[in-house]
Amino acid sequence: MTDLGIDFAQKVLDEQPFSRLLGARITAFADGAATLEVDIRDDLRQQFGYAHGGLLAYAADNALTFAAGTVLGPAVLTGGFSVQYLRPARDGTLRAEAYVVHAGRRQAVCRCDIYAVGPATGDTADTRAAADGERGPELCAVAQGTILTAPQRTDT
Repeated sequence: MTDLGIDFAQKVLDEQPFSRLLGARITAFADGAATLEVDIRDDLRQQFGYAHGGLLAYAADNALTFAAGTVLGPAVLTGGFSVQYLRPARDGTLRAEAYVVHAGRRQAVCRCDIYAVGPATGDTADTRAAADGERGPELCAVAQGTILTAPQRTDT
């Protein structure tokens, strides 16, 4: 429905001060799908050394909204979403891959898988490490949300 490209999507993301603080980036944006990535930094961890759950929720929320934006247009807001945490994210990059399940004229239902990808940790529990030292994607959380078209602003 929209001809918005990845450059436009990144510009919109960069207009969010919190997204800039996290260093978030859009790596895919088209045809009912969007991917958002955030590097797991030490200042984004919780007390046990894992990526904070709020970081995963942030990634899901934004990926869901951007995926919906590919079919509803750029003026969208999250109506609500839920996250189910499956395993902790340790190192590397969080990758939130979202896609539209169903879209109407004013809302879309979307799903999102949040992965930890990147360098192997050297942890003996990290059984997915490849020979090149890279870890395969580890599914850390799944999310689903409803995204709504934003009401027209009358103050501009």
